[in-house]
Amino acid sequence: MKLVFAGTPEVAVPALDALIASGRHEVAAVVTRPDAPAGRGRRLVASPVAQRAEEAGIEVLKPHRPRDEEFLARLREIAPDCCPVVAYGALLPRVALDIPVHGWVNLHFSLLPAWRGAAPVQHSVMAGDEITGASTFLIEEGLDSGPVYGTVTEAVRPTDTSGDLLTRLALAGSGLLAATMDGIEDGTLEAVPQPAEGVSLAPKITVEDAQVDWSAPALRVDRVVRGCAPAPGAWTTFRGERLKLVQVGPVPERTGLAPGALEVGKNSVHAGTGSYAVELLWVQAQGKKPMRAADWARGVRIASGEILGS
Repeated sequence: MKLVFAGTPEVAVPALDALIASGRHEVAAVVTRPDAPAGRGRRLVASPVAQRAEEAGIEVLKPHRPRDEEFLARLREIAPDCCPVVAYGALLPRVALDIPVHGWVNLHFSLLPAWRGAAPVQHSVMAGDEITGASTFLIEEGLDSGPVYGTVTEAVRPTDTSGDLLTRLALAGSGLLAATMDGIEDGTLEAVPQPAEGVSLAPKITVEDAQVDWSAPALRVDRVVRGCAPAPGAWTTFRGERLKLVQVGPVPERTGLAPGALEVGKNSVHAGTGSYAVELLWVQAQGKKPMRAADWARGVRIASGEILGS
């Protein structure tokens, strides 16, 4: 089939690579978000997908809005059979959805209908899921509600951050997307409607969502820290300033610390929660680089009775 691939961030690059490498389909063009400011100089930088497409000599389309007439006209000229999508980042209007013969097929990083929305991996980690996965589905105008072509499953490991899990899902999902294109092309795959039961939503994680509640159980604190890593980053406050929590570890044998209360050892820092303590492993103070929590504690000279989040 002739394909137009839509995607923007680094997590979409493995799927683009898989389609290019398959040799079975032609990636005629790539659709991605416009160049965005990055770095200290805030200069405009092309998206990771745009950079990879340019390296491969593939035409790159960067509409400000997918309903722009110039973009729609070019898409009609290319006349794709199908448009595979991975984390494109913009809402597709009906007029665009109707152009490819086989529609737009999205690779979504959850087992639909669970975790529909912008942040499925983060919500899966924060909810304590033991199994998650990726799904390919036909895009409709509803939120991730279209019929599903296929899925792959992935275990959520006890120490996984969202970044760890998303990296594995991007690789596993790239093979799923390529296989879905093959099945659509040869007529062996048929999309199956999602069940009405089991729907859960995964809206974008805000900075407010990433604030740690020390009255919550230790497992919840750990899941929030892992689920918000690498972005937006879990945080608390210390002496009135924000402190990012890069990595913590539950310590079931350490009990009796009040929520947020700090206990500093020679090479360790523990904080109380609503159940047992967590050990602070890596933190990042405002304006500083990430550092071991024990080094941070020595630097700030924590006094007896100081607490986090006050």
